[in-house]
Amino acid sequence: MELNQLKPGTGSKHARRRVGRGMGSGIGKTCGRGHKGQKSRAGGFHKVGFEGGQMPLQRRLPKRGFVSLTRGDTAQVSLGDLQNMPVDMIDLLALKQAGVISARALNAKVILSGELKRAVKLQGLQLTKGAKAAVEAAGGSIAE
Repeated sequence: MELNQLKPGTGSKHARRRVGRGMGSGIGKTCGRGHKGQKSRAGGFHKVGFEGGQMPLQRRLPKRGFVSLTRGDTAQVSLGDLQNMPVDMIDLLALKQAGVISARALNAKVILSGELKRAVKLQGLQLTKGAKAAVEAAGGSIAE
């Protein structure tokens, strides 16, 4: 086989559609554009999203920008806050009742800030790597 013998596979190449070449072509006269109107004319186009003068959808909808809807759902809890808690079994409800986190928080994450010198049992809370090591070093336990 030589380079000059290469050709595309049968059926893979199609002849370009030639519009406006008479009735026999199937797309003569109006060339598939219909009758009259802006889109039938040469150069007749309008912007993407144009709705004929009606207020476009992107301008009708309220603009919110990028504000995360879940930004206030996770509260941060420091190890110092856990040290001052009156109970040894700490979960989301205990944190809310003690006023450490907001009542509308859906979950809490313990961060490595402050000191923890007593053993506490944490349940259903997220922890950073450093906070997890500090809790275990103080003799505490973590339950999921």
